[in-house]
Amino acid sequence: MRSKLRVMVLVSLVMLFSFSLCGAQTIKVGFNIPLTGDIPQVGESSKYAAEILKAEINGAGGVKVGDKSYKLEFVYEDNESKAESATAAALKLITQDDVLAIIGPQSSKQAIPAGEVSNANKTPMISPWSTNPQTTKDRPYVFRSCFLDPFQGPVAAKFVTEEFGAKKAAVLYDIASDYPKGLAEYFKEAFEKIHGPGSVVAFETFTTKDRDFSAQLTNIVKSGADVLFTPQYYDEVPLIVKQAQELGWKKPIMGSDSWGSAELMKLCGDACKGYFFSTHYAAAGAKGATKEFIDKYKAKYGYVPDDVAALTWDAMGLLLKAIQETKGLSGKMEKDRDAVKDQLAKIKDFDGITGKMTFATSGDPVKCAVVVKISDKGEFEFFKSACP
Repeated sequence: MRSKLRVMVLVSLVMLFSFSLCGAQTIKVGFNIPLTGDIPQVGESSKYAAEILKAEINGAGGVKVGDKSYKLEFVYEDNESKAESATAAALKLITQDDVLAIIGPQSSKQAIPAGEVSNANKTPMISPWSTNPQTTKDRPYVFRSCFLDPFQGPVAAKFVTEEFGAKKAAVLYDIASDYPKGLAEYFKEAFEKIHGPGSVVAFETFTTKDRDFSAQLTNIVKSGADVLFTPQYYDEVPLIVKQAQELGWKKPIMGSDSWGSAELMKLCGDACKGYFFSTHYAAAGAKGATKEFIDKYKAKYGYVPDDVAALTWDAMGLLLKAIQETKGLSGKMEKDRDAVKDQLAKIKDFDGITGKMTFATSGDPVKCAVVVKISDKGEFEFFKSACP
């Protein structure tokens, strides 16, 4: 009986040692992403990019931090494209899953409240795609791998002025969603700074889930605007574009980075060809590390990665660089989260596939934007760049 007890104790000790060793050699990262809801393609893009990176790093022996190597473990939480689900997901990842850091949420409507949770719990969070300033404002633990709307709005306003000769503009946006509301306001401010008060001749709104925009678009068609700016998500753009065209709109339509999903052209087809939007990278004609990423993604999943996938790849790159720069993890979660946060804030000239990034005084990177044109083939072609 004693011999059997000794064996059981020995087995238990071996299992405990193995578990501790495994835990010490694993870096756990959480993903707060929309796998269901209004924009599931966004969550899919993030997860697919993350899975490629994880397989590459783990296959090569893991992440070297100090004198130890760690395998990556990813925990995916579906925020359902809802603010309340994003906060719940953030809290679960932090308090139950004990992740070192969080990637996401992507859209600002979820990233802003989730950022509050992450910052309150002193856990580093990097949003790949949220461009609203409120996501990182006064939150030292919250970062992003994309530019901000106060930069993107003027880029779009300047582009339509120079490229189309637009002197009057119309805007159509969802007033109930943080991202389009903020960007619409930044565009209006920038356009009227160039052309004077009242040059935005129609500033039309709708509410999330609306699918009939005929009243707003009728006003826009009658307004005399030279261009329509609509910073809406890829699932809404086709409805807006097609309804505008049916009502007689034949002038340019300008979009924002929320157009950049691989799903846009499946839903919009010929109706969106020839239009432009500001975004984070252009897949068509990409070179170097960006092309390598695109080729790997397309080979595995069968389609060209959108900007969300590319930004997720860069967000993970930023996080891994920060982890390595700690020179060693203590195994104490609170201490290690602080160390990662401190190293993220020090990153300069990070050479990402969506551009070079530097964090200065906040979690917002200094980086360039690009304007792409939707070609006759339905591809997102690089048209010009715009830098701070």
